[in-house]
Amino acid sequence: QVQLVESGGGLVQPGGSLRLSCAASGFTFSSYAMRWYRQAPGKGRELVALITFTGEIVNYLDSVKGRFTISRDNTKNTVYLQMNSLKPEDTAVYYCNTLIAGAPYWGQGTQVTVSS
Repeated sequence: QVQLVESGGGLVQPGGSLRLSCAASGFTFSSYAMRWYRQAPGKGRELVALITFTGEIVNYLDSVKGRFTISRDNTKNTVYLQMNSLKPEDTAVYYCNTLIAGAPYWGQGTQVTVSS
């Protein structure tokens, strides 16, 4: 079955960096676009970044452009989100996502807290 397992979250000071990873299994990873979403307390889930199956095309939420970088390693079935210059407003649970035959699949999420 499809599994997405996020890791790499934690507590970081403003201006710091974190690298999130999402290990995928149960499907042909190299054939699917991958996405990172986040959900802050009391808010809806928002799309942070997307990467196509080849990695050639990426898109970002405007508020993270220039600070976050999405990448993938199709040999390791893993997608990454490098987050630099973190701000308190980046605090959220971050989720990995893919769509297979129109059905969304989600990981369990990893908490990112940006606070001094």
